Amino acid sequence: MKLIYALLLFCFFSIFSFSQTIELTQFANNFNDPVEIAHTEDDRLFVVEKSGVIKILNNDGTVNATPFLNISASVGSGGERGLLGLAFDPDYATSGRFYVNYTDDSSTQTPNTIVARYTVSSNPNIANTTETILLTIPQPYNNHNGGKLAFGTDGFLYISTGDGGSGGDPGNRSQNTNTLLGKLLRLDVSSTTYTIPTTNPYATTGGLPEIYAIGLRNPWKMSFDKNNGDLWIADVGQSSYEEINKSVGSGTPGDNYGWRCFEGANNYNNESSCPPMSSTKIPVSEYNYGNGPNGFRCSITGGYVYRGSQYSNIIGKYLFADYCSGEIGLLTESGGNWTMSWQLPNINLSWVSFGEDNLGELYVVGGNAVYKISDSTLSVSDEELAAQFKIFPNPSNGEVTVNFGATFSNIETLSIKNSLGQQIKTFNNLASESFSFSTKDYSKGLYFIETLDINGSKTIKKLLIK
Repeated sequence: MKLIYALLLFCFFSIFSFSQTIELTQFANNFNDPVEIAHTEDDRLFVVEKSGVIKILNNDGTVNATPFLNISASVGSGGERGLLGLAFDPDYATSGRFYVNYTDDSSTQTPNTIVARYTVSSNPNIANTTETILLTIPQPYNNHNGGKLAFGTDGFLYISTGDGGSGGDPGNRSQNTNTLLGKLLRLDVSSTTYTIPTTNPYATTGGLPEIYAIGLRNPWKMSFDKNNGDLWIADVGQSSYEEINKSVGSGTPGDNYGWRCFEGANNYNNESSCPPMSSTKIPVSEYNYGNGPNGFRCSITGGYVYRGSQYSNIIGKYLFADYCSGEIGLLTESGGNWTMSWQLPNINLSWVSFGEDNLGELYVVGGNAVYKISDSTLSVSDEELAAQFKIFPNPSNGEVTVNFGATFSNIETLSIKNSLGQQIKTFNNLASESFSFSTKDYSKGLYFIETLDINGSKTIKKLLIK
């Protein structure tokens, strides 16, 4: 224990100039095959279980005993099928609408991908069970379902679909604009069911109007950058390359991501009907399927650009993972070019999904648990924040005083969080520029003091309790 404390002191009083080191800490466990995380702009996380259950994970790491939604009776799960996607409407706070993507029960029928709408009940932790089905997409095989749902900054719902499965896209569905498979779809869901955005490439002529982009193989995960709205799609490759695609904003209507003509930036089945590679979306990065320095790489799990505030060393980097090797990758931009690097984190599992909370902090899902992502260099810069407020004594041995100076009247809340990002205590309506609280009941270790002002700006400083 003394050694751990000494190391904490060393980290605390050092200038953090080291490269980032990804570290994982279990935030919650005992889920049943979790595959997705979403949030509603508050401090809850919604964890999707493949069997058809959505559970609420609170910011203190507890999980509500009653599921938010249970549609397991309607879901056919197993292999790559199941309840795969969840997205909350941008106006969820007023409309209560949210959307799910699942494979229906295939016991008595040809399986389909279903995109449906639900609403929250008068209890914010329980959803109504009434379903409005928006899309039904027949699936010819058991794999490559895509399944991700996300809202763009344009307010439209984006849906990733796989090519229908088997291997090599035998029906060439991804390049066929008369099927919804192997596509990125875009819907306006502000009405009773949905309408077609007028700028969809086939809104009035040609292929199916729901299509926004073509040429995807199995876009298991995609995300929009919280800051600038850029679209990131991680497309699982066939047998040679795993690719990461980035578009400014949501991209150009009619973008072609290349599959099955190309796998990454490489020929795959370049038949006469294929467009030239130069007219397709070239991935910003790709990596080889096969042996890597930390194990066998086989399948990309897309993530998010980190836009949190706790770890400045990884702000602006795109985080992703490989399902087989258990590595977490980072893409770093410099001068318009993206450089890929890999780390084998302190916990090695098959990572199936990433999640982002309302503050931009990131999580990763593996096994039956959700893990909080941190940068072990503890890169929150006290030097940059020193002018904002002061904490003393620090380290604390029983009581801490926070001094805001003349800015205290702008402070709405002060929160105390542990090293996992779990909220321990919140104080509202601060009455003076100096504020004190007891730390006697807190365990030894590193904490964060976070303030939120009337303009919505956050300031975070570290507190060590001994």
